[in-house]
Amino acid sequence: MAGRRLGPFLLLVAAWLVPLYLIWWLAIWLLAWPVALLSELVTRVCFGDLVRAVEQHDNLITFVTSLRPADPSLSAATRAVLEVPSNYRLFSFGLPMLAALTLAARHGHHVRKLLIACLVLVPFQTFSVVADFLKNIAIESGPAVAGQLGFASWQREAITFSYQFGTLIVPTVVPAIVWVLMHRRFLESFMGRDRA
Repeated sequence: MAGRRLGPFLLLVAAWLVPLYLIWWLAIWLLAWPVALLSELVTRVCFGDLVRAVEQHDNLITFVTSLRPADPSLSAATRAVLEVPSNYRLFSFGLPMLAALTLAARHGHHVRKLLIACLVLVPFQTFSVVADFLKNIAIESGPAVAGQLGFASWQREAITFSYQFGTLIVPTVVPAIVWVLMHRRFLESFMGRDRA
């Protein structure tokens, strides 16, 4: 069987991108919700009482910590805690591309495949959000806050690597891998080996 043509497929992907990025932008609060829930579970299990709560406001996932802010204007009697926001949009921008590729493939069961892909991406996005949170408190918050954590230098290096991986690799590469795994037969059809 002759292989599919790449040109029409790429045009369909491009046509889907604009509406899907708009939907992603508007529905970000819903997409961030499971990531906020899982982020709270992960940080409470892995870091004990460091995180008191995780709150979500639109695309921001805010970690309410038990750390004291490094603000010299606060008196010792002030019971302020450090709140650390993480922008979910930075770690989910590959989702509209994944959806555009899925819809352009016209390979059946689009809605089911999109739901499965979104669920598969939640743990990876959670990794990115938690790595961003840890980077903010352990690296960027200054020595007064970082000193409260007691992290060793190797732990700070691991946090830096995790943040870079979660920012540079996860948002782009993981959605592409998920799409390829879910559309393997479709990709084979471009080489004329469609077994459907």
